Amino acid sequence: MFERKPIYPMEAKLEAELPAGPGWLYEPKWDGFRCLAFKDGTSVDLQGKSGKFLTVYFPEVARAVARIKRKQVALDGELRIAIGGKPAFEALQMRLHPAESRIKRLSEETPASLVIFDTLLDATGAPVHQRPLVERRRVLKKLAVGLPEVLSVGKATEDLQLATKWLRSGYDGTDGVIAKRLDMPYRFGERAMIKVKRIRTADCVVGGFRYGRRSKLVGSLLLGLYDEHGLLHHVGFTSALGGADKPALTAKLEKLAGAPGFTGKAPGGPSRWATERSAEWCPLKPKLVVEVSYDHVTGGRFRHGTRLLRWRPDKAPKQCTFDQII
Repeated sequence: MFERKPIYPMEAKLEAELPAGPGWLYEPKWDGFRCLAFKDGTSVDLQGKSGKFLTVYFPEVARAVARIKRKQVALDGELRIAIGGKPAFEALQMRLHPAESRIKRLSEETPASLVIFDTLLDATGAPVHQRPLVERRRVLKKLAVGLPEVLSVGKATEDLQLATKWLRSGYDGTDGVIAKRLDMPYRFGERAMIKVKRIRTADCVVGGFRYGRRSKLVGSLLLGLYDEHGLLHHVGFTSALGGADKPALTAKLEKLAGAPGFTGKAPGGPSRWATERSAEWCPLKPKLVVEVSYDHVTGGRFRHGTRLLRWRPDKAPKQCTFDQII
C-alpha cells in the first residue's frame, strides 16, 4: 500500500485533436471530481486531485469501496452525480459542506457514483503503477466483476473512430475524450495523458462588467442570456481581453452604463461563497453582443470562464437565448 498520502494523480494536457495510430487507448472524459480511492483492510480513504480527502462528503461511495472483495485497493476514477440521467456538477459541489446531517441527506437523495479508469494495485495488493497501462487494464477487468452498484469500470477503446464519435456526441454527458499510451506506466502528478474537449460557442449579451483589480480599466465582461419570459440572466464571464484594447473598450462600456443590466439572475447573488468583490459590478444597457467559446454548462451557467471569440454587431441582443446551450 502507498505509505505516503496524499498522492497526486496523473493528469492530462489539452490538445486540439485526438492522437492517431497504434498504441493508444481512448476513454470518455468524465465530468466530476477526480478521486483516488484507497482501501486497506477496513480503512477507506477518498482523495481529491488537490490532495484533500473527500471521504466524509461521499459516505455512500466510501461504503461501496469498503465492500470490494480485496484486502487492498488503490483506484483512480471520477466521482459523478446524475440527476434525471444527466450529470449534475452542482450536486457534487453541494456535498462540500460541514454539516454531517446535510451530507447524509444528500447522499440518499442524490447518490454519487465512482467511474474507475485505472488501478495502482493488483488483486494481491502489489503495486502495478510502474507496469504499462495495458496490464493495469487487465487488472481492472477482473475487478469489474462483482463491484458494488455505485462503482463501475469506465469504457475504453482502441478504436479512434469510436472515440471520435464519443467526442462529437458528448457520450453520456462527458465533455471530451482522454487518450493514453498503452505502454505507459502511471506517472504521478504529471500531465502524461492527452485530453481533447468539444469546443462550443454561444452568442451572449454583455449585461455588465467589472473593473480590473486596482484598475480603472475593464477586467471582465459579464455575460447574459434571455429566458423564455424575456429576462436576462447572468450565465458567466470572460476576462480574455486584450490589454491594448482595454482603454477604448472601457470608454465604450462606460457610455452604456446603467439599468437594466440583468433582469433575471444577477452576479453577486446570495451565496455562502459570495464576497464583497463578487457584488461589485457595473450594469449595462443590453446593446452589445459577443460570441464566446465555452467548455461546459452546469445549472444554466458556464462552469469556467469563457474565451472571447468576436463581437457580434450583426446579432440582436434578444436573439441571445438559452436554447443555444441546452
